[in-house]
Amino acid sequence: MPAEDKARMETILRREVIGHLAMTDGDELYMVPLNYTYHEGRILFHCSLEGHKLDMIRRNPRVCFEVCHQYADPAEHGPEGCDAPFDSVLCWGTARIIDDLDERKVVLDAFQARYPKPEGGPRGGVPMERVKRCGAVVIQVERMTGRYWAGKVQENWEWASESEGAR
Repeated sequence: MPAEDKARMETILRREVIGHLAMTDGDELYMVPLNYTYHEGRILFHCSLEGHKLDMIRRNPRVCFEVCHQYADPAEHGPEGCDAPFDSVLCWGTARIIDDLDERKVVLDAFQARYPKPEGGPRGGVPMERVKRCGAVVIQVERMTGRYWAGKVQENWEWASESEGAR
């Protein structure tokens, strides 16, 4: 698993702004779109302090996260196929709800730093009063696969952490 595979997938994760979080609990499947940031090998997102997503994570912290980008409309059906050029990344890992307020502030600050102010420039840190009212979750990415597809040009990537690769 070449290091450039991981780097390519991390570039996509840093570029996109909406991902889809998939969770499971027994027979129940649940997927939700959310804003996120990819930071130091982890997916970070903010959320409410309670709700179905958090209940699912508490019952089963193993999750899958997906981002994708389609570069053009699908080609017309014909002899060359009807594909659309795209890239995508799937990440598997373990989600952890951040209860410690100091750690939650670090996560929320990293999340907020990704998005500029409307008038330009970086956003400041999240005030502690807001940290107390906003939830945060960290997904430690343990494995990733990615794909780029543009007709005859195809690339597939994969990466696994050392602990995941030893399984």
